[in-house]
Amino acid sequence: MTKTPDFIKPHDRVGVLAMASQVNYESLTDGLNLMRNDWQLEVVEGQTLKTNYHQFAGTDQQRIADLQTMLDDESLSAIFSARGGYGSSRIIDRLDFRKFRKKPKWIVGFSDITALHCHLHRFNVESIHGIMPKNFLLPQFTEATESLRKLLFGQSQQYSTAPHPFNRLGMATGQLIGGNLCIIAHLIGSRSDLKTDGKILFIEDIGEYHYNIDRMMVQLKRAKKLDKLAGLIIGNFTDIKDNNEVPFGKTVYEIIAEHTAEYDYPVCFDFPVGHGSQNVALPVSRNVVFAVSKSGTCLQI
Repeated sequence: MTKTPDFIKPHDRVGVLAMASQVNYESLTDGLNLMRNDWQLEVVEGQTLKTNYHQFAGTDQQRIADLQTMLDDESLSAIFSARGGYGSSRIIDRLDFRKFRKKPKWIVGFSDITALHCHLHRFNVESIHGIMPKNFLLPQFTEATESLRKLLFGQSQQYSTAPHPFNRLGMATGQLIGGNLCIIAHLIGSRSDLKTDGKILFIEDIGEYHYNIDRMMVQLKRAKKLDKLAGLIIGNFTDIKDNNEVPFGKTVYEIIAEHTAEYDYPVCFDFPVGHGSQNVALPVSRNVVFAVSKSGTCLQI
């Protein structure tokens, strides 16, 4: 049975911290003010918003202590990661989720925070793959921020996208899982490894080479993560690079289409989730309805 944390409401207490890469505290000002003034939330700031250790938002132990304190704090209704970057997988096995599992709260973030979403999926606890406070008030992220607010406050949503020539038609229901492709591949064989059978997987990425996207899709395929999906959602792949001398020869979507051609479950391309301005909030571990038709794609969350 999937556990859905209580939806937040005005005057709830929420935490904001940096569980991976260091963050410029000044870049958070507008986002924190929006949470306090527009969303009417009491924001508890973690120490890692103002600490750093090389590229990280503090040593592993500092980041563990900050996140553990918020996981155990029953007065908090949600925990927001201020940004992603890299570092969540370094600390995840040293966190104690016993109190959290008894009274779960929303964990919000994407990119590197995919590691935590995948880990929480083991406990059947819903979390939110969504935009982070660093980008809340940037004009290009207005839609993404609003979709997160609606999801956190318990408003039902339905996302629709235009048809794509690589789409495979069909309808599926199942738990929604996924996030950053690189992180999902990185977690294979670990305690946070995703069990994908019968589930709807979504993937996105940034800054990779074409050949590396191919390699990660091969990894998922060899690990049988693609064999028995209920459905597959392909999000945005931004700032993708190609070899300087000899091009790889295929686009990202062509690479993914090739590796999934043998399956018969529905597949949607160009879904608005990823590192670009189109990054709607998605409830990881929730049972959703996914339909791909000639007129486009619909995801009912």
